[in-house]
Amino acid sequence: MSLAATIKPLIRGAEARAKRLGAALRPVARPPVGIVIERADWAIRWWGTFTAEAANALAPGTAHVTSDPASLTSGVVEFGSQYQWVEWGRHLSPRCRFVSTFFHGKPEDGPDVARHIDAFLRSEARLSKIVASAAIVQDRLRSWGVAAHKIVRIPIGVETDRFLPPTPSERAEARQRFGVASHEIVVGSFQKDGNGWGEGLEPKLIKGPDVFLAAVEKLSRHVPVFVLLSGPARGYVKQGLERLGIRYAHHYASDRDGLAKLYHALDLYLMTSREEGGPMAVMESMSAHVPVVATRVGMAPDLITDGVSGALVEVGDVDAIVSKALGIVGDAEAAASLRRAARDAVMVADWSVVGRRHLEEVWRPLLAGEA
Repeated sequence: MSLAATIKPLIRGAEARAKRLGAALRPVARPPVGIVIERADWAIRWWGTFTAEAANALAPGTAHVTSDPASLTSGVVEFGSQYQWVEWGRHLSPRCRFVSTFFHGKPEDGPDVARHIDAFLRSEARLSKIVASAAIVQDRLRSWGVAAHKIVRIPIGVETDRFLPPTPSERAEARQRFGVASHEIVVGSFQKDGNGWGEGLEPKLIKGPDVFLAAVEKLSRHVPVFVLLSGPARGYVKQGLERLGIRYAHHYASDRDGLAKLYHALDLYLMTSREEGGPMAVMESMSAHVPVVATRVGMAPDLITDGVSGALVEVGDVDAIVSKALGIVGDAEAAASLRRAARDAVMVADWSVVGRRHLEEVWRPLLAGEA
């Protein structure tokens, strides 16, 4: 065999190995859409994660999530929090097309919020799109001078395949777990309503923990109330319930499946906030067949038809909260109809819908160079 015939296979083998090595070392292409989430394991992280997953199910490799905005240097960058956008937007590459959510906030919420809104509106020219979750906020942005074509209303989503109506055995197991008596009415409150991430003894009044306490106190005069709490920083509410002598349990679920099981124990969910973007608990309740009494904030007026798929009250109206709650727990047939209507109504916020709408109404047009 000639020397050339001996060497050629060796050369071809070396070239093939080099090609494979080069492919292994070549940087993996980053998805063209980067979603900026918060590090805290709470609503913004879930929103970004589930939106990306739902969009990628339709168009694989489109989106990824990160808590490091500085790593994003091209493509579409969507901030899940308008606060993060205000903090980071001016530092990022002008090659990006920027999107920010604006889920909640108005100047009346306090001087810090008013200053933030001013900063957001000053930065608005650098944003290609603004995503609002609720009609209330969409109208508010327009009234502040944001062009209508720049605002896209897409709801915050819910895992309708996870937050399901419980079977009788699942309901019995959930109530037994927390020592709920058979005659007690279990009222849920799973929203973070204390300032900071510690014990939460200082109330975050925008979330209405004072209204919640006033409502359950009045409700307890008519029916035996047991309050089930979840979420961090609930110290203010817990101290209030102890002072009122109302039985309660607080369980911070370690994952989404654990959270879904908490809804199995509920007869009623009260959302008493003064301002909201969702909240996610309203959609989760509706999906899980838990009747909701909610103030007219956030997405509640978009999803709930009063008396049909839930109950709506004005902010701070404790008597109306109690009256609506008693009407629900006192009429089993009406409550059953309400539960069914609520689940039907909340399907517009299933994550599959939310992901598709981000893909089709926000990201693809911007990736194609449209305004």
